[in-house]
Amino acid sequence: MTQYLLIALFTAIVTFVLSIAVWRIGLRYKLYPAIRDRDVHKAPTPRLGGIAMFLGVVAAFALSSQHPFFSVFWADPWPVLWLLFATLLIVLIGVADDLWDLDWMIKLGAQFLAAGIIAWFGQLQILSLPIGGLSIGSSWVSFGLSIFAIVIVMNAVNFIDGLDGLVAGVCLIANGVFFAYTYMLVRDTGNTTYFNLASFIAAVLVGACLGFLPLNWGPAKLFMGDSGALMLGLLMASAAIAITGQLDPAVLDPEQLGRSQLLGAFIPILLPIVVVILPLLDFGLAVIRRLRAGKSPFSPDRKHLHHRMLDMGHSDREAVLIFYSWTAVVSIAVLLMYVGTQMSWPGDYFIGIVFGAVGVIACLVVTLIPTRRTSRRRPLEEPA
Repeated sequence: MTQYLLIALFTAIVTFVLSIAVWRIGLRYKLYPAIRDRDVHKAPTPRLGGIAMFLGVVAAFALSSQHPFFSVFWADPWPVLWLLFATLLIVLIGVADDLWDLDWMIKLGAQFLAAGIIAWFGQLQILSLPIGGLSIGSSWVSFGLSIFAIVIVMNAVNFIDGLDGLVAGVCLIANGVFFAYTYMLVRDTGNTTYFNLASFIAAVLVGACLGFLPLNWGPAKLFMGDSGALMLGLLMASAAIAITGQLDPAVLDPEQLGRSQLLGAFIPILLPIVVVILPLLDFGLAVIRRLRAGKSPFSPDRKHLHHRMLDMGHSDREAVLIFYSWTAVVSIAVLLMYVGTQMSWPGDYFIGIVFGAVGVIACLVVTLIPTRRTSRRRPLEEPA
């Protein structure tokens, strides 16, 4: 655990220092687009924070290659190098889009290419589903399913990037919970070293978000842009596949992971989805909404969940904190259910269910009853 905390702290420090540098360079050389009618911010703000986050991630991987604790996944470095190469590709595309507003088909093509590199060369594929010991028999089905999963999560994270500190904070919470889950899951399946690539990626992303958030907290000095949001989604999806999609289904037998025949088998695949449930929900609603209107599913609009909160009367900061609360409540509730099965708590899932129920009620109250009744119609900060 100490090694993971140190790598997260290292990533946070590097990302923070580089974020300051990117911010100053962006202002000095005017590396930002003109303010558009749909933008929330009123002053020119660089959108290249994803570069600092990416370099922080690369620095963490470079440090891990020299540390004996992380030598397991560097024994065969090529999957990791291909993962970093795919991440670099998506960051470059994101930077180009932040500066010149690329066509959505170019961005989507690059996303599928990056996901294909991870699934094929990086060898990160969904080989099994922890539901009753179900294995995916076809390599092509596994390959295609992995690509679509990565692309969907990338876009889901990118779609909620519309308020200061929103994506960085949501991903910080989600990866923190996911780290705890992967660490315990590997421990409970008999790995005495407690090391796995998914926990490492989650810890690194916690550090990257933590280091970037001070400059992104409202009023933001620096945006992560598409480069940062797409990178976070890509690495989060890769981490989920690295742990859940590749575990032996026999190890995930409900008799071993929980006394409940039903929920115990679903928790290992449920929690990686739950930690990004709000981005996935917003993404799904946006795609349906735009397709019904005869538009591209990637055309920007002002009907995302956070925009609806602003229209209800919430301030920008209140909307962000509400998103944080929903993410924490839902993901921690499922995590507590998992812990309950392992610790043989009375009722197994009872504490997690109670925590989730109380948390959801509290979140509904603060969501539906804003502190101000007046509607604050605000435009889109960054393109979805």
